Amino acid sequence: MTRITIAILGILAIGLIALAIARSEKETMEKPASDSRPDMETKNRELATFAGGCFWCVEHVFEELDGVLEVMSGYTGGHVENPTYKEVSSGKTGHYEAVQVVYDPSRITYTELLDVFWREIDPTDPGGQFVDQGPQYRTAIFTHNEEQQRMARDSKAALERSGIFDRPIVTDILAATTFYPAEEYHQNYCRVNPMRYEIYRMGSGRDEFLQEAWGDRSQAEKPYESRLEYRKPRHAELQEKLTPIQYRVTQECGTERPFDNVYWDNKQEGIYVDIVSGEPLFSSRDKFDSGTGWPSFTRPLESENIVEREDRSLPMKRTEVRSKNADSHLGHVFADGPDPTNLRYCINSASLRFIPVDDLEKEGYGEYRSLFQ
Repeated sequence: MTRITIAILGILAIGLIALAIARSEKETMEKPASDSRPDMETKNRELATFAGGCFWCVEHVFEELDGVLEVMSGYTGGHVENPTYKEVSSGKTGHYEAVQVVYDPSRITYTELLDVFWREIDPTDPGGQFVDQGPQYRTAIFTHNEEQQRMARDSKAALERSGIFDRPIVTDILAATTFYPAEEYHQNYCRVNPMRYEIYRMGSGRDEFLQEAWGDRSQAEKPYESRLEYRKPRHAELQEKLTPIQYRVTQECGTERPFDNVYWDNKQEGIYVDIVSGEPLFSSRDKFDSGTGWPSFTRPLESENIVEREDRSLPMKRTEVRSKNADSHLGHVFADGPDPTNLRYCINSASLRFIPVDDLEKEGYGEYRSLFQ
């Protein structure tokens, strides 16, 4: 056999192998994912569904979270049964590209999932997401029960109040409908095709937007350590929101009467937040009976939310306590408290709102529930 013949046969063999690989890839891409919807019978498994543009990117961010058990890319919200990627991409099926998240609520809360979702999208774009435009790339939260719907609405309202975006928040909150798993090649795309995923993500414009809106993108890939933002409303809104005593205490450094305020003898478990901004301030675990007639605590729940200032309004030197974000007058701190801090944070009830343990998650403070277990 001549060298030319061997070369020709080699070329033919390489061509046949390449053709076989191409056919295999095409068959894989056309093959739908198996309709193996998550088994929700197991305890500590709940479902959440989000649409945030390209489902490759949204799937990736949720897969990285502790407490998330499974993430599946798919289509939902439309009128076509068992749609294909090609059909959905036409924009005529009414479907969104979405992800369905199975999570363990004892390890990660629905509120935390919402926080992650908001930080991964542009919630002000009504026509798509970043480089991907069209109705299939719109953003939406698909809720599976009334509780999720309420929490999603509260979360959206908090984002609107935060002032992070200067355009309206247009992300829809919709009742969940049938979820159709996408083709197999779309599942776990960032892991199966890491190079292609990174090239797509770098060119999509998503990361540039997240960096500008939220800062360090590494923070966008894990749950909030706190709520979206705690900000002070405008003066007119404060006057409408607060009672006269709440306004006098928080805005004019007033003091309420001892033993005649709502929380001085409150013995329920929970946390106390700023009446103006909602920022977490104190915990019932650190509350004690000081005998003064005002709520008293040995230490703050979140020390970074507390600001101390010198106060010489009386013929004595005192240390005033204010909230960091709302700049509300809270009370004073004294060095005559019990162990372990020997401090007494003497706080006006009028500057606080109490959230019982059972309401922490639905109020958006689910990360503090573990303090009481």
